[in-house]
Amino acid sequence: MNLEDIRRYLIENFDIRYIIRGVIDGSLSSLGVIIGASGGDPSLIITAGVGGGVANGISNILGALTAERAIVENVRMSQERALLKEEGYLKSSLAYREALNRTTISGIWDGLSTILGSIIPITPFFFFPKEVAITLAVLITTLILFVLGVFIGKISRENILLSGFKMAVAGLLVAIISFAIEHML
Repeated sequence: MNLEDIRRYLIENFDIRYIIRGVIDGSLSSLGVIIGASGGDPSLIITAGVGGGVANGISNILGALTAERAIVENVRMSQERALLKEEGYLKSSLAYREALNRTTISGIWDGLSTILGSIIPITPFFFFPKEVAITLAVLITTLILFVLGVFIGKISRENILLSGFKMAVAGLLVAIISFAIEHML
Protein backbone atom coordinates (compact mmCIF):
# COMPACT_ATOMS: atom_id res chain seq x y z
CA MET A 1 0.00 0.00 0.00
CA ASN A 2 1.61 3.27 -1.10
CA LEU A 3 0.96 6.81 0.12
CA GLU A 4 -1.65 7.49 -2.57
CA ASP A 5 -3.57 4.33 -1.61
CA ILE A 6 -3.53 5.40 2.04
CA ARG A 7 -4.71 8.90 1.12
CA ARG A 8 -7.53 7.53 -1.05
CA TYR A 9 -8.52 5.06 1.66
CA LEU A 10 -8.70 7.79 4.31
CA ILE A 11 -10.75 10.07 2.06
CA GLU A 12 -13.19 7.29 1.17
CA ASN A 13 -13.57 6.24 4.80
CA PHE A 14 -13.36 9.68 6.40
CA ASP A 15 -16.53 10.74 8.20
CA ILE A 16 -16.47 14.34 9.40
CA ARG A 17 -19.31 13.78 11.86
CA TYR A 18 -17.02 11.86 14.20
CA ILE A 19 -14.53 14.73 14.25
CA ILE A 20 -17.26 17.30 14.86
CA ARG A 21 -18.80 15.18 17.59
CA GLY A 22 -15.41 14.56 19.19
CA VAL A 23 -14.41 18.23 19.24
CA ILE A 24 -17.78 19.24 20.69
CA ASP A 25 -17.61 16.50 23.30
CA GLY A 26 -14.01 17.19 24.23
CA SER A 27 -14.32 20.97 24.45
CA LEU A 28 -17.54 20.92 26.48
CA SER A 29 -16.40 18.24 28.90
CA SER A 30 -13.04 19.96 29.32
CA LEU A 31 -14.78 23.26 30.00
CA GLY A 32 -16.82 21.57 32.72
CA VAL A 33 -13.68 20.09 34.26
CA ILE A 34 -11.87 23.44 34.08
CA ILE A 35 -14.69 25.28 35.81
CA GLY A 36 -15.19 22.48 38.32
CA ALA A 37 -11.50 22.56 39.25
CA SER A 38 -11.26 26.37 39.09
CA GLY A 39 -10.93 26.64 42.85
CA GLY A 40 -7.60 24.86 42.67
CA ASP A 41 -4.12 25.61 41.45
CA PRO A 42 -3.67 26.09 37.66
CA SER A 43 -1.55 22.91 37.50
CA LEU A 44 -4.51 21.00 38.97
CA ILE A 45 -6.82 22.53 36.37
CA ILE A 46 -4.43 21.57 33.55
CA THR A 47 -3.92 18.06 34.91
CA ALA A 48 -7.64 17.51 35.47
CA GLY A 49 -8.49 18.90 32.03
CA VAL A 50 -5.91 16.83 30.15
CA GLY A 51 -6.62 13.70 32.20
CA GLY A 52 -10.35 14.08 31.70
CA GLY A 53 -9.89 14.76 27.99
CA VAL A 54 -7.69 11.72 27.44
CA ALA A 55 -10.06 9.51 29.44
CA ASN A 56 -13.02 10.88 27.49
CA GLY A 57 -11.20 10.32 24.18
CA ILE A 58 -10.31 6.73 25.04
CA SER A 59 -13.87 6.17 26.20
CA ASN A 60 -15.17 7.50 22.87
CA ILE A 61 -12.81 5.23 20.94
CA LEU A 62 -13.92 2.17 22.90
CA GLY A 63 -17.56 3.19 22.80
CA ALA A 64 -17.52 3.77 19.05
CA LEU A 65 -15.61 0.58 18.36
CA THR A 66 -17.87 -1.62 20.46
CA ALA A 67 -21.21 0.00 19.62
CA GLU A 68 -20.50 0.39 15.91
CA ARG A 69 -19.06 -3.12 15.67
CA ALA A 70 -22.21 -4.50 17.29
CA ILE A 71 -24.27 -2.80 14.58
CA VAL A 72 -21.99 -4.15 11.83
CA GLU A 73 -22.33 -7.65 13.31
CA ASN A 74 -26.10 -7.32 13.56
CA VAL A 75 -26.35 -6.24 9.93
CA ARG A 76 -24.07 -9.10 8.86
CA MET A 77 -26.17 -11.68 10.71
CA SER A 78 -29.40 -10.23 9.27
CA GLN A 79 -27.94 -10.43 5.77
CA GLU A 80 -26.82 -14.02 6.32
CA ARG A 81 -30.33 -14.98 7.50
CA ALA A 82 -31.87 -13.24 4.47
CA LEU A 83 -29.48 -15.12 2.19
CA LEU A 84 -30.17 -18.37 4.06
CA LYS A 85 -26.46 -18.78 4.76
CA GLU A 86 -24.75 -20.18 7.85
CA GLU A 87 -23.46 -17.96 10.67
CA GLY A 88 -20.18 -16.28 9.71
CA TYR A 89 -20.59 -16.76 5.96
CA LEU A 90 -20.16 -13.05 5.18
CA LYS A 91 -17.22 -12.49 7.54
CA SER A 92 -14.79 -12.99 4.68
CA SER A 93 -16.63 -10.58 2.38
CA LEU A 94 -15.06 -7.33 1.27
CA ALA A 95 -18.14 -5.34 2.37
CA TYR A 96 -17.90 -6.75 5.90
CA ARG A 97 -14.17 -6.03 6.19
CA GLU A 98 -14.68 -2.50 4.85
CA ALA A 99 -17.47 -1.89 7.37
CA LEU A 100 -15.16 -3.00 10.20
CA ASN A 101 -12.37 -0.78 8.87
CA ARG A 102 -14.70 2.24 8.64
CA THR A 103 -15.84 1.55 12.20
CA THR A 104 -12.26 1.42 13.45
CA ILE A 105 -11.20 4.58 11.63
CA SER A 106 -14.30 6.47 12.76
CA GLY A 107 -13.78 5.43 16.37
CA ILE A 108 -10.17 6.53 16.31
CA TRP A 109 -11.07 9.90 14.71
CA ASP A 110 -13.81 10.38 17.31
CA GLY A 111 -11.42 9.72 20.20
CA LEU A 112 -8.53 11.77 18.85
CA SER A 113 -10.88 14.67 18.10
CA THR A 114 -12.24 14.46 21.63
CA ILE A 115 -8.71 14.67 23.03
CA LEU A 116 -7.88 17.62 20.76
CA GLY A 117 -11.15 19.34 21.66
CA SER A 118 -10.41 18.90 25.35
CA ILE A 119 -6.90 20.35 25.12
CA ILE A 120 -7.89 23.56 23.33
CA PRO A 121 -9.79 25.13 26.29
CA ILE A 122 -6.88 24.30 28.62
CA THR A 123 -4.26 26.21 26.62
CA PRO A 124 -4.91 29.63 28.24
CA PHE A 125 -3.72 28.20 31.57
CA PHE A 126 -0.21 27.89 30.14
CA PHE A 127 -0.02 31.60 29.33
CA PHE A 128 -2.33 33.58 31.60
CA PRO A 129 -3.25 33.91 35.27
CA LYS A 130 -6.00 31.57 36.40
CA GLU A 131 -8.82 34.16 36.45
CA VAL A 132 -8.03 35.34 32.92
CA ALA A 133 -7.48 31.77 31.70
CA ILE A 134 -10.92 30.67 32.94
CA THR A 135 -12.59 33.51 31.04
CA LEU A 136 -10.53 32.73 27.94
CA ALA A 137 -11.39 29.03 28.22
CA VAL A 138 -15.10 29.90 28.15
CA LEU A 139 -14.60 32.30 25.23
CA ILE A 140 -12.43 29.88 23.23
CA THR A 141 -14.88 27.02 23.77
CA THR A 142 -17.79 29.26 22.77
CA LEU A 143 -15.90 30.34 19.64
CA ILE A 144 -15.05 26.73 18.73
CA LEU A 145 -18.70 25.77 19.11
CA PHE A 146 -19.85 28.77 17.07
CA VAL A 147 -17.49 27.85 14.23
CA LEU A 148 -18.59 24.21 14.34
CA GLY A 149 -22.22 25.36 14.36
CA VAL A 150 -21.58 27.48 11.27
CA PHE A 151 -19.94 24.50 9.59
CA ILE A 152 -22.85 22.24 10.55
CA GLY A 153 -25.29 24.87 9.27
CA LYS A 154 -23.43 25.01 5.98
CA ILE A 155 -23.47 21.23 5.58
CA SER A 156 -27.17 20.96 6.48
CA ARG A 157 -28.07 24.07 4.45
CA GLU A 158 -29.52 25.83 7.46
CA ASN A 159 -29.01 29.42 8.49
CA ILE A 160 -25.31 29.33 9.35
CA LEU A 161 -25.44 32.19 11.86
CA LEU A 162 -28.40 30.70 13.69
CA SER A 163 -26.71 27.30 13.71
CA GLY A 164 -23.50 28.84 15.07
CA PHE A 165 -25.43 30.84 17.65
CA LYS A 166 -27.25 27.74 18.93
CA MET A 167 -23.97 25.89 19.40
CA ALA A 168 -22.40 28.87 21.17
CA VAL A 169 -25.39 29.12 23.50
CA ALA A 170 -25.01 25.42 24.32
CA GLY A 171 -21.40 26.12 25.34
CA LEU A 172 -22.43 29.06 27.48
CA LEU A 173 -25.12 26.94 29.14
CA VAL A 174 -22.51 24.32 30.03
CA ALA A 175 -20.34 27.08 31.50
CA ILE A 176 -23.24 28.52 33.54
CA ILE A 177 -24.29 25.10 34.83
CA SER A 178 -20.67 24.21 35.67
CA PHE A 179 -20.16 27.51 37.54
CA ALA A 180 -23.40 26.91 39.43
CA ILE A 181 -22.31 23.40 40.43
CA GLU A 182 -18.83 24.61 41.38
CA HIS A 183 -20.30 27.33 43.62
CA MET A 184 -22.86 25.00 45.23
CA LEU A 185 -20.23 22.53 46.31
